[in-house]
Amino acid sequence: MEVELARALGAGEPQAFERFVEHFRSKIFHYSWLICGQRDDAEEVAQETLLKVFESFEQLREPEHVRAWVFRIARNACLMQRRKSVFAPQHELSMEDLPPGSEIEDAAVRPADGQLEAGELRALLDRVIAELPPAYRPVVLLRDLEELSTEETAEILDLSTDVVKTRLHRARVAMRQKLDCYWNNRCIDVEPIASPAPLSERAWDDLRQAWRAMTGVSRL
Repeated sequence: MEVELARALGAGEPQAFERFVEHFRSKIFHYSWLICGQRDDAEEVAQETLLKVFESFEQLREPEHVRAWVFRIARNACLMQRRKSVFAPQHELSMEDLPPGSEIEDAAVRPADGQLEAGELRALLDRVIAELPPAYRPVVLLRDLEELSTEETAEILDLSTDVVKTRLHRARVAMRQKLDCYWNNRCIDVEPIASPAPLSERAWDDLRQAWRAMTGVSRL
C-alpha cells in the first residue's frame, strides 16, 4: 500500500495526499512520542516531518523504500526537537544500563498468539520501549514494530549494521525481562496508547501547500 501511495502522491493524485498524511502521521507520531517522550513534541515532529517529506519528495528515488525514507526524516526532526524541548530529561540511562544477556535467545519480542489482546499488547510494548535507554528505543521501533530491515535501520540511524544488531539484542533482552514480569505478575501499569490530535485547518493548509509545490517537480 505504501509504495502505491508514494507513486500516486508523486503523480499528483488528489486522493493520495490525505491518505498519505493519515497513514504516515500516526506512525511518525508514535515513533516521536516514544523517542521524545511528550505529546506536544511528537505532534510538532509529525508536522515538521510531513512538511519536509512534501518539500523534498523529488529526492525519493525508490518508492519501494518510502517507509525508511520517511523515518529517516522523522529521526532528524526528532533529534532537533529534543535539543530544544523543555521536556528533555537532565539525565538519561546509558548503554551500560542494560545487561548483555548473552544467554537469552535473540528474537523479536512477541508473546504467544492469543496471550494478550492487540490493544493491550501494543500499550504494553509502548510502555516497555519507553523505559529503554534512548539509544535502544529507535532500533526496536524500526526493526520490531515497523519491520524495517537491519540495513534500513542502520541507514536511518547513521549506525553500522553490527551496532544495530547489538543494540537490538540487548534491548530485546531487557524488554523480555519486563514482559515476563507483566505476564506472570502484572507488575507494569499499562497506559492507553497515545494518539495524535486531529490536524488543525492551518496545519492541513500548510501540508497542502507543500504538496502542491512538490507535484510540479516530482516524477514517480
